Amino acid sequence: MKIAIIIPARFSSKRFPGKPLVNLRLPKGEKKSLIQLSWEVASKVNGVEDVFVATDDVRIKAEAESFKAKVIMTRPECRNGTERCAEAVKKESLNHDIFINFQGDAPLTPVSFVENLIKAISLDSCTEVVTTVLNFDYTSYKSFMDDKKNDRIGGTTAVFDSSGNALYFSKAIIPFFIRKNVKPTFKFPIYHHVGLYAFKRNALLKYVTWKEGHLEKIEGLEQLRFLENGQPIKCIVQNCKNKNFWELNNPEDIVKIEKILSKTK
Repeated sequence: MKIAIIIPARFSSKRFPGKPLVNLRLPKGEKKSLIQLSWEVASKVNGVEDVFVATDDVRIKAEAESFKAKVIMTRPECRNGTERCAEAVKKESLNHDIFINFQGDAPLTPVSFVENLIKAISLDSCTEVVTTVLNFDYTSYKSFMDDKKNDRIGGTTAVFDSSGNALYFSKAIIPFFIRKNVKPTFKFPIYHHVGLYAFKRNALLKYVTWKEGHLEKIEGLEQLRFLENGQPIKCIVQNCKNKNFWELNNPEDIVKIEKILSKTK
């Protein structure tokens, strides 16, 4: 199967304008933009034929081209990353069998996450959309709770059935959970949704034929459009292998991610 990774990146953002171009400090003191760090991770994935940056902004285009990325210009009207990926596919008539929507704000994404998604969707002829979830550990729980206490819209949680098919995604912490005096060794019954997707071509193109869903609009979560139109999403539980994972959702996350990067080779 032919596989391509598309990294959707827009300059305008309500929570963090210009986020793809923010510079992060690396262990040796040098700095790289968020979009470059994400592209470098995506470029290490085995079995991928092409890696594209899809954007609507000439500043992001110039930055991406500075580190030799392939860029596809898309319309500013794209409401989310999945729509931007689909537009890039149609505009360039990309004929790959599988497309990966790789978030441009997630430079801590392990390469294994992407490779495991590719494996899962390639081996299952009935599955058209797959995504990654992580079992909460103490660090992720504290990070989610910190965002909630400070009225920040941060990460996403997911619930799924016994077959791994998503039941719902939310910016709230679901399922509802109360436990006092939580210990760092406690295993939480909560899953962090990583905004990483693998689509078969037809499923991605079908997405843009549907109107924005009611739940999608309320939660601000693009993947709910699939569920609202009866398209299953298979959740693949993955393991960070004792490494911390976090997306750059808000300016406050810069320090957190730089701290994790400082401990990374």
